[in-house]
Amino acid sequence: MTLPEESRFQLADGLEICRILNGLWQVSGGHGAIDAEAAVANMFDYVDAGFATWDLADHYGPAEDFVGEFRRRLAVERGEEVLWGMRAFTKWVPRPGPMTRQVVESSIDVSRRRMSMYKLDLLQFHWWDYGDKGYLDALGHMSDLRDEGKIRELALTNFDTRRMQEIVEHGIRIVSNQVQYSLIDRRPEVAMADFCQSNGASLLTYGTLCGGLLSDKFLGQAEPVSAALNTASLRKYKQMIDAWGGWGLFQELLSVLRGIADKHDSTIANVAVRYILDRPAVGGVIIGARLGVAEHIEENARVFGVRLDDEDLEGIEGVLAQSRDLYQMIGDCGDEYRR
Repeated sequence: MTLPEESRFQLADGLEICRILNGLWQVSGGHGAIDAEAAVANMFDYVDAGFATWDLADHYGPAEDFVGEFRRRLAVERGEEVLWGMRAFTKWVPRPGPMTRQVVESSIDVSRRRMSMYKLDLLQFHWWDYGDKGYLDALGHMSDLRDEGKIRELALTNFDTRRMQEIVEHGIRIVSNQVQYSLIDRRPEVAMADFCQSNGASLLTYGTLCGGLLSDKFLGQAEPVSAALNTASLRKYKQMIDAWGGWGLFQELLSVLRGIADKHDSTIANVAVRYILDRPAVGGVIIGARLGVAEHIEENARVFGVRLDDEDLEGIEGVLAQSRDLYQMIGDCGDEYRR
């Protein structure tokens, strides 16, 4: 399988990514058992198909270890030069406390060792408490580590627009912010997307398929009871749908998306991803990969053949206009983590 040229995106100088990133949250627990050997073997299938950009975090269970093992095997079996075509973006999610140079550097060194990378491609930083300005200290040290060659580029995860502006005004270069963004949750359109476009940053989005709820599987289905929501993703995004407008309106949206998918010989998930890829400031969409359990490589590739026209967008907007304003209910990007 060869993905088209439009599947690539220049996130920063010298840092090209696949616009559909493989998300590894699902190996962290709450999504069923993962066989390590099968998971690492499955990573070859993704990379061979062109899906060679991975999103993970220091707290996603064995995710960093999987990447490290895969990189070692890839180098042995295909040669060191093949590693240049693969990107792995981790996150640092520190516990509260003083952000000294030693604290920051030792944490980054752990990820470098686990991932078998001298220089991290992209370090995405999350901070729990805006009242603690230690995030500026941490980012300052990370900027130094970037300049010293341990990190290629710096990014954020779930920061709001106000704090992102503060960080930029402190002279810290940020190339992306990872935020929740889907047909259900369009909060980035209020302020974040404009800010990113004005400051040379991109959005990497997660939750774009609402944990799999935005798919053909749930079209025409009765509202699932809590026992049927058997993964952390399903539970999380079902709550988001409830806040957005409820199961009845969600079924109306799925019906409209199915009609659009039929027109483009694709799936509901393809249309949902294509919609977000086409939004301003979006560099890539993260789709969860259940390594060694299930894969959607061929389906994901079809996203790049979908072209939504004005009629498609009008149909989608007709449903979304009936939903509640999540920005007013929850706040800006990431505010759901800081209540």
